[in-house]
Amino acid sequence: MPGENLSRDEAQERAALLSVDGYEVFLDLRSAIGESDQEPRTFRSVTTLRFRSAEPGATSFADLIAPSVTALSLNGKDLDPAEVFDGTRITLEDLAAENELVVDAQCAYSRTGEGMHRFVDPEDGEVYLYTQYEPADSRRVFANFEQPDLKAPFRFEVRAPEGWTAWSNGAGELVDGVWKFAETKPISTYITAVVAGPYHYVTDSYSRTFDDGTTLDIPLGAMCRKGLAKHFDADDVFLVTKQGLDFFHDNFDYPYPFGKYDQAFVPEYNLGAMENPGCVTFREEFIFRGKVTQASYERRANVILHEMAHMWFGDLVTMRWWDDLWLKESFADFMGSFSMVEATRFTNGWITFANNRKAWAYRADQLPSTHPVTADIRDLEDAKLNFDGITYAKGASVLKQLVAYVGRDAFLDGARRYFKRHAYGNTRLGDLLSVLEETSGRDMASWSQSWLQTAGVNSLTPQVILNAEGRITELSVVQEAAESHPELRPHRVAVGLYRRTPEGELTRYARAELDVDGPRTIVSELAGEEAPDLVLVNDDDLTYCKIRFDENSLATLRTHLGDISDPLARALCWSALWNLTRDGLMPARDFIGLVLRFAGRESDIGVLQMLHTWTDSALTFYAAPEWREEGGRALAEGALRELRIAEPGSQNQLTWARFFAAVASSAADLQLLQGLLAGTAKIDGLDVDQELRWSFLAPLAAHGLADEGVLATELVRDDTASGKRHQVRCLAARPSAAVKAQAWASVVESDSLSNALVGATISGFAQASQRELTAPYAPRYFAAIERVWAERSIQIGMDVVKGLFPHLQDDQGTLDAADLWLASHESAAPALRRLVLEARDDLARTLRAQACDAAASS
Repeated sequence: MPGENLSRDEAQERAALLSVDGYEVFLDLRSAIGESDQEPRTFRSVTTLRFRSAEPGATSFADLIAPSVTALSLNGKDLDPAEVFDGTRITLEDLAAENELVVDAQCAYSRTGEGMHRFVDPEDGEVYLYTQYEPADSRRVFANFEQPDLKAPFRFEVRAPEGWTAWSNGAGELVDGVWKFAETKPISTYITAVVAGPYHYVTDSYSRTFDDGTTLDIPLGAMCRKGLAKHFDADDVFLVTKQGLDFFHDNFDYPYPFGKYDQAFVPEYNLGAMENPGCVTFREEFIFRGKVTQASYERRANVILHEMAHMWFGDLVTMRWWDDLWLKESFADFMGSFSMVEATRFTNGWITFANNRKAWAYRADQLPSTHPVTADIRDLEDAKLNFDGITYAKGASVLKQLVAYVGRDAFLDGARRYFKRHAYGNTRLGDLLSVLEETSGRDMASWSQSWLQTAGVNSLTPQVILNAEGRITELSVVQEAAESHPELRPHRVAVGLYRRTPEGELTRYARAELDVDGPRTIVSELAGEEAPDLVLVNDDDLTYCKIRFDENSLATLRTHLGDISDPLARALCWSALWNLTRDGLMPARDFIGLVLRFAGRESDIGVLQMLHTWTDSALTFYAAPEWREEGGRALAEGALRELRIAEPGSQNQLTWARFFAAVASSAADLQLLQGLLAGTAKIDGLDVDQELRWSFLAPLAAHGLADEGVLATELVRDDTASGKRHQVRCLAARPSAAVKAQAWASVVESDSLSNALVGATISGFAQASQRELTAPYAPRYFAAIERVWAERSIQIGMDVVKGLFPHLQDDQGTLDAADLWLASHESAAPALRRLVLEARDDLARTLRAQACDAAASS
């Protein structure tokens, strides 16, 4: 990684000096197939880059990460690559007013998901290629100026192996054996794309006639590996795509500007998806090989619409530097849910947002590395780490609050002006605030200062005073903030009062919407109302905050949480209770008890799945060690009970089956899993398909009941890329010192595994039931991570540093070891220190929560 970084100061200096007229890029990818002893395997990349310099005679540089450069010329003069290329940069001296740089290089195929990723399908031996660049990996494929504010038109040509198809941002055609693509509009380097291989490709079309009589026709395409074609429900992908295009055309008043719209579902993808205009890439796990719940289809729809929103927020108008990453990611995250709820069948999307996306934001905003939504991004390593819960989910939550603050019409009108004013340009925070001030009449500077330029999450707690007749004399909302981030913000909130009906339901009988500001706000509108059983601050989830409860409301939830009739209100209560558990204010065993009592009544499948995730974390990390075994037995018994009573064939049954497998540990539980796999046991309606088989095999492997032979046999049954990942994870999960040593070496001491198999190995390595077995690796972790960070790509470095931190060695000794590493490595890469600091903070939170839980037993 040293030498590959780029600072904000360097980027600003280069942007002030240079402007780019266009790129012509030729890639010869025929080397992707066939036997090769070459290491690394490379392809030819020829770039012609035309640009201007504001200062003739000046010196600058172009970016390129490549094993070698064959030839270089600047303005017709040949340059010696050995003198001007250092492996990451090309020095450009004595620039003219107008310049032409030609670079003929050998670039390396990637196995880490960065740059030009090469995947060999174990099922049929076919090779598939795709690119992934954000934030700065296009320089691994062609020479360029790798920063978002040096936009330019791109024209790509690709020579691919015979029988392959290639795609890029523009429409393509095969001419004399070369795929030639239409020139793009001015876009940033990181959103250019190439996909090539024997992909299964399905087409459709979208047409829209606007009020002025003009018609827009957009060719649609969707692709996946041939091995996944039988599972590919392209019709549903196209349905959501068309619904999204209709929604954005209705609300943005700016026609989709990039011609065609291809969507490629690709293997071993590091992200959820990437918004390359005209050629969006997705992780292929969004093609479902087995039965999944509606939550999975909702998640895919949300991602499709998130990436589509980027066509305007991010691609048409792009942030100048990564400081304002939120200008695209926060908006896309918000618009993904906004459009999904209003334009598709997934009308309960705000429940998922409140329960799932915000949980990510709350966690990130309480880490020592939390930052304002508008962050201070010093360099590319900072940028890579800031694709986080703050930039995405908190930013989206803040925008949801902004819509409540300025009104929907003013918000959308501001977006429309923003697109028209800055089309194909680059912007900063002030550019957006200015149009919102115009459309809303609100003071956006003070709002921005509170919500975008300060970090931390506030807590809102109701206080209720009743008179002798049992009516509310005074209801107030108390706002608190952490000492480290003391900002008290203005919140637009709804406060709901709930009480039990004669039928036993908890329903809302009164509501007030108001502005909460400062440490205490009186809710005068609710004075005189009858005494509530539950006061829900932030009812309807208008603002971003942690909800707390008064004592009476908390007592009501302990006995009647499942009686709340409104699914969003219920989801908000679950989220609040989880935050209490994470903060060490509610014993983990109490949260687990609530899940055992009420989760079976949860109607929203996404909320149920989130509850299972939280409960597993509560048992693994937050429960007192001496209670874990008892708690695990109770969870497994409860999960099996719910599994048996769930409607046969329902998504609830499938969800409880997966959770039961995750918590199964007793001999009887594991024997049942073995029987379900063998077909000797049966639960009515439960179809044990291939994906569920792997879910059952994982705990069996971890408990020593599925050895290498069993897993090899299962791979024969499922000899696919997905099957290989599952097998590798299960192999690493086996309870053997030799297995752990092999897994550790394959990830930490070797770079032979692809990104997907690195992730699978790490996932299998650390098992909650194997704390003693992995304990020796805690000191080895701290000894190795600086070397790993220096030697490996940033993606693999992040995977190793985050994934192998000894979270399961949850004692003071591990916390002290983390503190010692941080104290003795002050000069380590800031991004590496941030990852260790975050993991250290998670461990400290674990110990506090365990102390809270232990106190509950005394």
